[in-house]
Amino acid sequence: MSRRELREHIFKMLFRKEFHNQEELNEQIQFYFDELEEPATKDVEYLTKKFNNIMEHIEEIDAIIEQASEGWKLNRMGRVDLTLMRVATYEIFFDEEVPTGVAINEAVEISKKYAEDNSPSFINGVLAKVAESFDKNGASVSNEAN
Repeated sequence: MSRRELREHIFKMLFRKEFHNQEELNEQIQFYFDELEEPATKDVEYLTKKFNNIMEHIEEIDAIIEQASEGWKLNRMGRVDLTLMRVATYEIFFDEEVPTGVAINEAVEISKKYAEDNSPSFINGVLAKVAESFDKNGASVSNEAN
């Protein structure tokens, strides 16, 4: 699978979180994999690892998004928008393999397929603030080390 296809699958897996409790979610993820046409083992491993990593940091990710989306509470955001921003925020803060610009662009592009017409600009604006926050935090950490 391409990186974008993998991101779309992560998005779809994470979207299920909105409708299932933790116990059901594990079963739903297995159902999701069962629905895929013969996924490569490496893809299933990648998806499982990334999904679990996002879930491990979900509270921190949500706090970052809420802080960046001035005036918006998470429960007022569209579920698709929030889920895409969660994936991108995880990539910006916790996945060193994904450049910040790529994480933002991919979220915006995927939103054009799954979200409302005004979602790409909303997602882009919030993620730009998320990235700005990351840059400031990264800079302050590296300055303190010197």
